[in-house]
Amino acid sequence: MKIIRYMYDWVLHWATTSYALPALFFIAFLESSFFPIPPDILLIAMTVAIPALWYRFSFVCSVASVFGGMFGYFIGYQFMDLVGHSIVEFYHFQDKFEKIGALYDKHQGWAVAAAGFTPLPYKIFTLAAGTFKIDFPTFVLASAISRSARFFLVGFIIYKFGPPIKIFIEKYFNLFSIVFFILLILGFYLLKFVV
Repeated sequence: MKIIRYMYDWVLHWATTSYALPALFFIAFLESSFFPIPPDILLIAMTVAIPALWYRFSFVCSVASVFGGMFGYFIGYQFMDLVGHSIVEFYHFQDKFEKIGALYDKHQGWAVAAAGFTPLPYKIFTLAAGTFKIDFPTFVLASAISRSARFFLVGFIIYKFGPPIKIFIEKYFNLFSIVFFILLILGFYLLKFVV
């Protein structure tokens, strides 16, 4: 917990620098195709530091995530053998990948939207979308709606509760850290039952 606490304090401090917004864009972009750390952490830290800019942070995070999803789609579409399979293997979803393809046959947009909003690993769904060549405009629209809904909800909640939320997070940081990682693991676990 100490290292997580240190990272939280470091990110919170960094969130007030001129590098915070580019870093948020970069992390949100990479997370949508292969990076394991979700951008929500930095989004929350930035919004806690400067609540009035919650909508800007949420917008940047959403746009970057959708572009990152498009990049993941491109990897799946063109470079699955070269790069994509390594990403899937890293997350141990080789046995579920084909089932995601079957899920896309029935529910293209809904499957993307579910992965984009919930703790399900969105990056695996972006690769699968390209691999199984689902309709690209449907993919982009579902990604834009679900990722925006997720990040704007996170930003708004932090903004709405204002300064007291920072005190609350500080007080219960260890509990939030545990819950966050449980939700992250749960997302990967749920994928095994959903597909």
